[in-house]
Amino acid sequence: MKIGLALGGGAVLGAAHVGALKALEEKNISVDYITGTSIGAFVGALFAFGKTWEDMVKISSELKWIDISAVSLSRYGLLSNKKLGDFIIKHIGDKNIEDADIDLAIVATDVSTGEKVVFDKGSVVTAVLASTCIPGIFMPIETQNLMLVDGGVVENVPTRTLKERGAEYLIGVDLNAMNSYKKPENILDVILNSFHFIMKNATYSQTENVDLLIQPDLSAFNRSDMNQVKQLIEKGYEATSEALQDFDTESKNLQF
Repeated sequence: MKIGLALGGGAVLGAAHVGALKALEEKNISVDYITGTSIGAFVGALFAFGKTWEDMVKISSELKWIDISAVSLSRYGLLSNKKLGDFIIKHIGDKNIEDADIDLAIVATDVSTGEKVVFDKGSVVTAVLASTCIPGIFMPIETQNLMLVDGGVVENVPTRTLKERGAEYLIGVDLNAMNSYKKPENILDVILNSFHFIMKNATYSQTENVDLLIQPDLSAFNRSDMNQVKQLIEKGYEATSEALQDFDTESKNLQF
């Protein structure tokens, strides 16, 4: 049986994906397909190109806003996320998606039409930059005559894309299901909160047919604070381990 893993968006909360990967490895679950949106695209790309969860603990601990963003002079966004591309190249090289060790697809949104754009070949850097381009914060990525923004606009937990790739057993990691929202302190918080309200509502329909849905309780965490990586990883690990334990006791037909 071909197993697929869909990693959802959630800005800094994406560190929880690393904990999910740790738990899957401990259960000896081999992933055949990976799809990712926003921060899920970033983590998914690293994993598909051979980075272990241990590698990603180190990578995520050194990641800072200053490393992935710069002030933009564009009228389309406050910041540019192109420095994230340099960060990706530093860790996996300037690779094409089709060369990944695991079948990889990355979701972005055509901001001119509202249509889903799936990258399954071509530059990993371009795909991840487009998928992580939060509207209003980062300037859109322009490629192939398209203007692209965060894939969370159309498919925050890309399980449908996963099924389209050929996966038979779908695992989704939703970072926004259990969150608390505090009064924003700045424009970044205003945009992130608003964007995640939209994604949270849309995710319900995207995940209704998932075989295993992992929804860590990240209500104690801020979506823009990068000083909480260790705790987020642990939360992702705990939630995934619990979900897999429930599965083991209730569904004995599927052998991994």
